[in-house]
This record gives sequence, structure tokens and C-alpha cells, in this order.
Amino acid sequence: MQPRIDFTQKAAAGAMKAMMGLEIYLRHSGLEESLLHLIKTRVSQINGCAYCIDMHTKDARASGDTEQRLYALNAWRETPFFSGRERAALEWAETLTLIAHNDVPDELYDKVREHFSEEELISLTLGVVAINGWNRIAIPFRSVPGSYQPAAAAVAAG
Repeated sequence: MQPRIDFTQKAAAGAMKAMMGLEIYLRHSGLEESLLHLIKTRVSQINGCAYCIDMHTKDARASGDTEQRLYALNAWRETPFFSGRERAALEWAETLTLIAHNDVPDELYDKVREHFSEEELISLTLGVVAINGWNRIAIPFRSVPGSYQPAAAAVAAG
């Protein structure tokens, strides 16, 4: 597979700055880094974004998550590996990612609110928005997975 556009190098500077601004907000939102990696990986699995799956599983491992949890992520409902807060976040992320096919039922909102404050829920929602956006950039421009390194990304992010 050949990339169509290397959006990290050739994209309009304002577009990348806007996307990175959202990532900076999320980094400082107070949500656990491990939780953000889980939802980013799960959403990328749903969307079929190999580049983002590669990136966020590497980030999750670098942050201390286990291979067992990452391997089981697409079947998280059937495992004991995730906390109630993580389960609520994963269900929220899946529902919002597939929103064209689903409503966001009151029962789900109530379940998520048991684990997240209003501010955290807004941040969680923006995390889902961000990764869906990155997926929709990486997939059509054919970003090639494999070369991403977490340490290099941390240095670039400052």
C-alpha cells in the first residue's frame, strides 16, 4: 500500500494545528492516559484504521497496559480485564462512533455518568471525536502503519 498524502508533512499547517490542539486539550483534561489509549484503540478497531491501531496499542503498552487487555479489547464485554469506568467509556466510545446506526440511550448516559463527571464526560466525548477524526484522515490518505514509535511522539509533542 502506498500512502496518498503524508498529512503530517504536507497538510495545511492550520489543519494539523487544530487537530493537535485537541490532543493537547485531552492530554491535560484529567482523563487517565490509559483510558484515552483504550478508547482510541477501540474506536480505531471499529473504523478499521490500521495506522491508529498500531499507534495507540504501542502508546498503551509504553504507558504500562498489558498485551492481554489489548488483545481482548474488541471483546471487552466478555472479559474481566476492564474496570467499570473503562467499560462505561468503551461503551460510550462505541456508541458515539456508530451514532449513525444508534441512538445514545438514557440508560447508557446514566451508566457513564456514574463513572464520569460532566467535565470528564465532555473530555471523553472529545476523545472519541478526536480519534474518529484521525481515523478519517489516516484511512483515506492511506497512512502506513508500523513505523510509529511512542518515545519519538512524546518528544515531538513537547
